[in-house]
Amino acid sequence: MIFRDPFQPHDSVTPCLLLTELLPFPVPLAELSLMNKLIHTSLVESQQHVEILQRDPNSPLFSVKTFEELPLKKELLQGVYMMGFNRPSKIQEQALPLMLAYPPQNLIAQSQSGTGKTAAFVLAMLSRASASEKYPQCLCLAPTYELALQIGQVVRTIGKFCTDIKVNYAVRGNRVLKGTALEEQIIIGTPGTTLDWCFKQRILDLAKISLFVLDEADIMIDMQGLSCQSIRIHRALPKSCQVLLFSATYKEPVRAFAERIIPDPIVIKLREEELTLSNIRQYFMVCQGLDEQYRALCNLYGSFIIGQVMIFCQTRRLAVWLAGKMSQDGHQVAILTAELTVVQRASVIQRFREGKEKVLIATNVCARGIDVQQVTTVVNFGLPVDLDGGPDFETYLHRIGRAGRFGHRGIAFSVVQRDTVPLVHRIEEYFQTTIKQLDPYDMDELEKLAAE
Repeated sequence: MIFRDPFQPHDSVTPCLLLTELLPFPVPLAELSLMNKLIHTSLVESQQHVEILQRDPNSPLFSVKTFEELPLKKELLQGVYMMGFNRPSKIQEQALPLMLAYPPQNLIAQSQSGTGKTAAFVLAMLSRASASEKYPQCLCLAPTYELALQIGQVVRTIGKFCTDIKVNYAVRGNRVLKGTALEEQIIIGTPGTTLDWCFKQRILDLAKISLFVLDEADIMIDMQGLSCQSIRIHRALPKSCQVLLFSATYKEPVRAFAERIIPDPIVIKLREEELTLSNIRQYFMVCQGLDEQYRALCNLYGSFIIGQVMIFCQTRRLAVWLAGKMSQDGHQVAILTAELTVVQRASVIQRFREGKEKVLIATNVCARGIDVQQVTTVVNFGLPVDLDGGPDFETYLHRIGRAGRFGHRGIAFSVVQRDTVPLVHRIEEYFQTTIKQLDPYDMDELEKLAAE
């Protein structure tokens, strides 16, 4: 597998290097392209019921229990085993036969991160790409730079033995000159930059794309402009192009978006009431104000949290305040917000992965897709809310999902003010789960939790 590093200087690329006072040391540019994807060595074993919906109920469907049952080249089987997958996950059992079928089938799959869905569509891209054809054939869109690079890391690992398949990134900072002839068979990018490559610079010919993957569709809808950009790209694809759409949720906005993109799809869907990962224990603490919230957090950190922890805040201002307080108290703290440049975010995540900081404080920019294997504890410093002041259920789900990755048993704490307690109960009702209340000053109870 050959990659064009989006931040490594070469004839047609200008390196993106925006170091500031937050980066007191030089960051190897090649390391940034591999930024923050820990390869899954084990999966979250989901007990969720998989439901398959299709327009033609008589169309044959089948699942697989081993990767050998699939029409995969031996080089791809080697890559799968290098990922640590001994057998397909639930989503892979159902989705892979459809993705790899001939004639190609359009598919919508609802699946959370950590269930093997990225590996599934990466296998489809590597299977569909022809090494003898030196032009882009597979296009994968992700909503953010970070998620695009994470997908690329999975392609790099699974495709390690596919030495003639090349990959390039259509992401901000990878400035390919107009008129460049792209020879990479797989393009992974964000909608805005991909749109520029297609219609402004005219270096990516969508008429030759045979497989189009749209990952994290629910984020595309939430982020202004991304859904429109994705639809514009899709309209320029040939009618014969296979389309695969993935989303952590499958609510009405996602359904409406999918119907505009995918004709006659097969839908693989999870029962909504089972979306909360079963391997995460959830607790909440009630406080009178911000200072008491901070004292509760300190008690929690001092008595329970031994390793690394991710703390989520609703706003950048709150995240900066909390980072300052914890730093003053001697804690090793990193902060991740949307205002940081790409290079700054990459450095923050890399340092946290290496254990140089024990606490990562983040706004919702980090609520999805940032996998750190040693993190099994997540703290909500205040609950996520929507524009109407109600609970943001999906953000809550993706925040606490950080603690349950890689097959670990995770734990999530929400440190809330008294007037937001009703939001806790609405979250319980929505997910049909129990969030147990803890006394933030009962050190014995907190220590008992640590011993469980």
